[in-house]
Amino acid sequence: MKKSKFSLLLVLTLVFSLFLTACSGDGDKDTGKDKPSDEGTKGEETANVPQELRMLDSSEIPTMDTVLAEGSTSFTYINNVGEGLYRLDQNHKPVPALSDGEPEINEDKTVYKFTLRDSKWSNGEPVTAQDFVYAWQRAIDPATASPYGPYMMGGKIKGAAEITEAGAKKKDYDLNTLGVKALDEKTLEVTLDKPVVYWADLFAFPTFYPQNQKFVEEKGDAFASNAENLLYNGPFKMTKWEGTDATEWVLEKNEGYWNADDVTLEKITVNVVKDSNSAVNAFEAGETDMTGLLSSDIVPSYEGDERMLSWMEPTVFWIKLNQKNEALKNVNIRKAIAMGFNKEDLAKSILNNGSVAANYFVPKDFVTLNGEDFREANGDLVTFNAEEAKKAWEAGLKELGKDKLELRYLGGDTEAAKKTDAYIKNQLETNLPGLTIKLESVPFAVRLERDNAMDYDLQFAGWGPDYGNALSFTDLWITDGGSNRMGYSNPKYDQLIKDAQGKLATDEKAQWEAQQEAERIMLAEDFGLAPVYQRAANILLNPGVKGLAIYNYGPDYNFQWVKITEAE
Repeated sequence: MKKSKFSLLLVLTLVFSLFLTACSGDGDKDTGKDKPSDEGTKGEETANVPQELRMLDSSEIPTMDTVLAEGSTSFTYINNVGEGLYRLDQNHKPVPALSDGEPEINEDKTVYKFTLRDSKWSNGEPVTAQDFVYAWQRAIDPATASPYGPYMMGGKIKGAAEITEAGAKKKDYDLNTLGVKALDEKTLEVTLDKPVVYWADLFAFPTFYPQNQKFVEEKGDAFASNAENLLYNGPFKMTKWEGTDATEWVLEKNEGYWNADDVTLEKITVNVVKDSNSAVNAFEAGETDMTGLLSSDIVPSYEGDERMLSWMEPTVFWIKLNQKNEALKNVNIRKAIAMGFNKEDLAKSILNNGSVAANYFVPKDFVTLNGEDFREANGDLVTFNAEEAKKAWEAGLKELGKDKLELRYLGGDTEAAKKTDAYIKNQLETNLPGLTIKLESVPFAVRLERDNAMDYDLQFAGWGPDYGNALSFTDLWITDGGSNRMGYSNPKYDQLIKDAQGKLATDEKAQWEAQQEAERIMLAEDFGLAPVYQRAANILLNPGVKGLAIYNYGPDYNFQWVKITEAE
């Protein structure tokens, strides 16, 4: 889930792609940047340098269960210890992984037949086609309550939407109607609802990874609760992780991985440090090779320092407006909140890290068509306007028969999150007389739980794309969508996205226009969301670390090609 304008160090071999041409589907993607090479690492001696990476993360791992994961922290580590049919390579291109080459595809591009390569789980058992069937059925099963299964499969994998709908209505459903079958141990057949041009991106995503049914069922509730209760089939194994409260975990090279010869790194030690100043102190003391994202107060002091990497992510942060709250069902109240805070000032003065104000929910520099950015058609849709916000606020209060409101605001527990939330609280309370914001700062895992339960009024949240199409954002807000979880609903919006996913899926221009109109309706008419900013990312990285892959969507990082060399 990363970047856009990337300041690459010449001595680093960092993967990056500015991005897929929308709806390319053929894997020929325009990265917008020079492709990485081995220049700078060829001939460098690594034999006498310990192949161990020490890094910091800003949050604990909420889950390592592929079907329950929904945040980039989980996806990042799942991606490094697991593998599916496809994997994102060093050039950000989805390439066959457990699929032994490209699949057979029928004429109407709805049936895919994959032949699996020989690979093993960390307990020595072979990875089979049935492992995919089991995992996918478990992800779509309403009883599992997977947050990503219905979102990633609905409208794409045949039968997925019907299973989800039946579960929601407490009706019987048959998991065998899902469009995935094991024809034999090595052959997997996948049937789609309709052609999906970004299918390879989907099958590289962790939700579509396999699971060993015997192991999962034997472990029961203990499955994925710690490192000992997991199986691995990727480049690394997790040898230390004591569960969701753990602040340290360790990954080690998986010698049983089918492509282990391509993995140089022997060990990765991760520690959770939520305070950027503490992270920087550890980096400067030589205690870590890589920090998490730097807070805004630190970034200016490292301008021009070769150890700081900076890029614009296709990740947008916003305030979710939960329409379970009667006041937030009122469009004027939503409009007042969406327009009632100075996001330009927030980006420049509070964040001060290269992030930019977002007046949209599909990011800029994400997907392009014939050289045109998706953003160009709609431009800015929801801008700060204190006067208009106050008018809407007063109108909304009058319609509600109230003269004041108190709203719970769900935010993060990091220092950076608290600063942002405090700023927004002050802005909204100042510009909207009679509003009281009650801040609730919680760890990321707790915020996910409360988001799933819709236990909030306002929630500060963000989204990075899961695949290389604007649908990764526009699909979020369909009625009762798996990631909606704020009660937004508009039949016009739903139809536009349905068309973009269906009859317009192979017409790039028409698909774009449908999504752009849907974005306009959702923001400029319904004010269903309050966009805040598009994030710039900044980390400190030891110059001796080569080959780190940083991704635009899905997992944040891949360590498969990392080599530790003597810093120059």
